[in-house]
Formats: sequence, structure tokens, C-alpha cells
Amino acid sequence: MDDILYSLVTEQQNEKSVNIDTMDTIEILKIMNEEDKKVAYAVEKSLDKIALAVDNIVERMKKGGRLLYFGAGTSGRLAILDAAECPPTFGTEPELVQGIMAGGSDAFNIAQEDIEDYKEEGAADVIKKEVTELDSVIGLSASGRAPYVVGALEEAKKRGAFTASITCNERSVMDDIVDISINVVVGPEVIMGSTRLKAGTAQKMILNMITTASMIKLGKVYKNLMVDLKPKNKKLRERSKRIIMLATGVSYEEAEKYFNLSKKNPKVAIVMIETGADYDMACKLLEKENGFVAKAIEYGQKCKLL
Repeated sequence: MDDILYSLVTEQQNEKSVNIDTMDTIEILKIMNEEDKKVAYAVEKSLDKIALAVDNIVERMKKGGRLLYFGAGTSGRLAILDAAECPPTFGTEPELVQGIMAGGSDAFNIAQEDIEDYKEEGAADVIKKEVTELDSVIGLSASGRAPYVVGALEEAKKRGAFTASITCNERSVMDDIVDISINVVVGPEVIMGSTRLKAGTAQKMILNMITTASMIKLGKVYKNLMVDLKPKNKKLRERSKRIIMLATGVSYEEAEKYFNLSKKNPKVAIVMIETGADYDMACKLLEKENGFVAKAIEYGQKCKLL
């Protein structure tokens, strides 16, 4: 018997749902809803550590580093989901944020839970990704003891990468490996051990925070608008025009005009409108200010006054 596993909070039986199999549908949903309410408060207790992780990630990204998530099972799928959303939302290259799960991409759709038992598989995936000291590696494991993730973190640490872990127990074996351990205790699941529930929700919330805050600090957001989105379909093209309207106060017709003049780049369009610059100058202003729209506008307006 694995006494350590059975002692983990994530493996305990939830007293409130012991008789859930005999409940009416609405009663089942109420219990799940009440338990889910606890997740945000649990995450709140780790905000300082999440902030430290973000600052470390951003520092390395500015030097050309990547953010790589390693997880198994639900944690791995959440990692892939968060990484996949970054290019369309923030205009990043697919290589910048990556999710890697035990068993590879095939395991996303068809569970291959046995792969997570091998540390060497995690280490091999880190080697395959050619992780360096410029990269940030985050290991996700609800229990905090998935060998695949432990192996990945150990190899990443050897290579000088910044490392962090996201788990849902008070302590984990990963704590002694990583630079920052984010342990969010959400309590026993409604269905014992089914960490795709509260633990999964907590991990998804933290991943949302990490990538969103990182992208804000990299200039991918102006006000609260996703100005670096890739308008590859009709919905996103219309969203881009609305972003230009909200950022500058122009009409739909003007927004559409500058959207086309900017070669469908909301950032460039906003700088063009706010500074009176043409396309080439707006691009130069953004390049000078490392992609930060507010700074590009401020500098462009200042130059105009001189």
C-alpha cells in the first residue's frame, strides 16, 4: 500500500458527497457548485508566488526564452490547452509557450496514464525540447508526485532553467526541486481522487494568470484590449475593428479604414490614429518601445510636438 499517496488531500474522501450516488440531479450540482466556490479562495493564497513566477518568466522571455509546461493526465491536457490559446489571443509564435504531456499529443485524446510513472520519460522530453537557462519550465501535478513531471523538473533544473511547480497538496516532492512551488489546497474532490474537478479548475486558473499576466507585461495588451490578436477569421476581424474603436474612440468606418491601412494589425492601427503616423512610422514607434502601445503613442505624440 502506498501510504504517502493515501495521505494526500487530493486522495481523501469528501464527507459532503459520500451519498452523492443517491442524490437528485439538482442536489449533485449544488454540492459540486459549493465545492467549486472554494477554488478561487484557495488560489488567492498563492498569488504572491504566482507573481514571482510571472516575473521570472517575463525576465527570461525578454531574453528570448520560452515557457514550457510539463504535465500528465488532466494536468497535461490543461497545459496544452493554455499554451494553444496564446498564439490567437496574444499573437505569439507557437514555440513561445508550449504544453507537453506524458505520452505525447496522442495522450490528449486517449489516456495513456502509464507513461506518467517514468521519470526518464519526463527528462527525455526536456532534452528533446533542448531546454536552456533562458527557458522557464513549470511542472503540473495535482498530487505533486507524478514521476514524469518530477523527471522533467529535475532535468530542467540541471540545465539552469527557471522551474516552478503547481500542485494541490500542502507539500510535494517537487518543492525541493523547483525555484518556486505553488501548492493550492482545494480539499477532497466530490468524486474521490478525480482531480479533473477542483484541482483541475485551480490549475487552469493559475495557468490563465501566468500567461495573461506575462503577456500584459510583454506589451501584448493595451488598456484591457488584446491588441496583438491574429485576425484570421471574420469574428476576429470584427473584434479587431471594435478594439480599434474602443482604444481610440473612432467610428466603425474609421476603424475599418485604419485596420486595412495597418495591414490588419490593431496595434499599428491604434498608434497610427493616436499619433498621425503612417504605417512605417507606427511600426518603428512600436519597435522602439518594445511593442507597448501606450509608450509608442506617448513617444510619437511627444515627437510631433517638438
